[in-house]
Amino acid sequence: MPPDGAAPAKPLNELFSSLPTTIFEVMSKLAMEHQSVNLGQGFPDAEGPESMKKIASAAMYDFHNQYPSLLGVPELRQAVAKHSEREQGIPVDWATETLVTVGATEGLASAFLGLINPGDEVIMFDPMYDSYTSMAKRSGATIKPVRLRLPDFSVPLDELAAAVGPATKMIMINTPHNPSGKVFTLPELEAIAALCIKHDLIALCDEVYEHLVFRGAKHVSLRSLPGMEERCVRLGSAGKTFSFTAWKVGWMSGPARLLNPIIKAHQFLVFTVPSSLQRAVAHGLDSEAEFYHSLGPSLEAKRQLLESLTLPPSPCPSPSPSPPLLNSSLGPSLEAKRQLLEAQLEGLGFELLPAHGAYFLVADVSKFLRPGEDDVGFAKRLTVEGGVTTIPISGFYVGPSPPTHLVRFCYCKEDAKLKAAGERLRAYLGPGGKGCPEPASA
Repeated sequence: MPPDGAAPAKPLNELFSSLPTTIFEVMSKLAMEHQSVNLGQGFPDAEGPESMKKIASAAMYDFHNQYPSLLGVPELRQAVAKHSEREQGIPVDWATETLVTVGATEGLASAFLGLINPGDEVIMFDPMYDSYTSMAKRSGATIKPVRLRLPDFSVPLDELAAAVGPATKMIMINTPHNPSGKVFTLPELEAIAALCIKHDLIALCDEVYEHLVFRGAKHVSLRSLPGMEERCVRLGSAGKTFSFTAWKVGWMSGPARLLNPIIKAHQFLVFTVPSSLQRAVAHGLDSEAEFYHSLGPSLEAKRQLLESLTLPPSPCPSPSPSPPLLNSSLGPSLEAKRQLLEAQLEGLGFELLPAHGAYFLVADVSKFLRPGEDDVGFAKRLTVEGGVTTIPISGFYVGPSPPTHLVRFCYCKEDAKLKAAGERLRAYLGPGGKGCPEPASA
């Protein structure tokens, strides 16, 4: 018998108790300790439409505050259905083919628990959002990672086809993609659809960044392709669409046969979602299209503004004067923010990988690495010594031998924060800076 006051000695859940501290937590803690400019975590500084906040507040007084339907309030489910048809041409029966969730993350968890049996294989594209594998494994799935090819994160179609086996049940797809900013192309989506139809697979589609596309790219939902309507479950997010990440309101749409077991899992995980927030998101989807349609173009404008800052293309360029900063809300400014950061990074000698969506830039830091240093070491050093925090991309990979020369910058931040990051990067990596690489020998 254990002594009184002793901690339980029996083993805890093997999956969750063995998970390491996430790289997000490591870098965020380091950023706070050293008061760095944090361009690591993927949440915006600006917020969405004021009308939605007013409706959320008023709804607490205008409606009851007891449990709403576990499926979600009718207003939001109807808005989700209309949004699906209006934006992607996918008709949805709001009464039987929609579900409101506690953010897209809970929707993912419910989907894995509702659709996967122990031993089922799930194909996922590497790198990926870190929630995917943990919840899929908790449901009993075996993960089959397929690595996107650098430098443009293209889908290796031959490798994808080879990954499908007798036990494969699902392909998980995230477009626009976190962490890379990739937008899956139509030929890639058509190839994925053909595999799903040929092998009788389900597709779980994380489309939370659907309105964050730019540079001429277009988001196409896999569910909109021929033969995929009955095979796909789509996920959306008010956090990404309206920049209200604290609300944790997400939604799912899909065929009733697939949605029904997901609803059962959702019922026993969380049961429901705060009704006042649901009503505000319903208004947003119905009446604030101008905001979310401006997300992509605004990001591009920020990128162009950044390009005006481009510095001389040398390993250690001299500082360049900063341009006037845009002062606007998330909707009108994200693309401009992207351009603002992009030009500063390129001017310092970072090689940026192609990106057409979300609010991330992936940079090749090879020329800044010290002997024996990898992306994690560089990101920690840049935080401690340079005062700017990023996220090392290797932390998003689940397959062996991930690339160790890439970091992710998040640019959906205040202009003043992006300006401060640029100044610190120039001071640290520019001429005379402590982190400036030595010129190559002749």
